[in-house]
Amino acid sequence: MNKSEMAKKLAQRSGLTQAHAADVLEQIFSPATGIIADALDAGGKVGIGGFGSFEVRRREARTGRNPRTGETIPVPARNYPAFKPAKNLKDRVG
Repeated sequence: MNKSEMAKKLAQRSGLTQAHAADVLEQIFSPATGIIADALDAGGKVGIGGFGSFEVRRREARTGRNPRTGETIPVPARNYPAFKPAKNLKDRVG
């Protein structure tokens, strides 16, 4: 399911127009200006009860290897977004 299909379903279930539903999804999930991205960028965590939580995790620096040449290269440390599903979601899917 992509964002426009999700907006269509949200509009059907909530009585919103499809354009308004798409705007709501954009305000929540947009990587540039969305609520979740803003919270993660500030170092916070976003928890949605019964669904799961979004958080920032740290990957430490390490030594990697170029698969083509075999050359050893340094891979810098970085932060990355992660999602941990709630038990309810895991139980429903699994």
